[in-house]
Amino acid sequence: MSLEDLRAATRKTIGTKQTRKALERDEVAVLYVARDAEDHIIEPVVELGVEQGVEMTFADTMTKLGKACGISVGAAVAAILR
Repeated sequence: MSLEDLRAATRKTIGTKQTRKALERDEVAVLYVARDAEDHIIEPVVELGVEQGVEMTFADTMTKLGKACGISVGAAVAAILR
């Protein structure tokens, strides 16, 4: 899925805490990860996504991911919810 799909989604999470909680509740359809985010921040979320077999899409930068989420700051991870 593309960043446009994230932009258009009505149900989504933004940020590591919200996204991790959604993964734990098995609510995530697609996980978005910024390539330039620090590993120690995104690693636990990525691991959960891999364990659950969630589709994963990578954004080049945190800034681009933040813009796709409709916020004016960068985002390390985001997700479209089921």
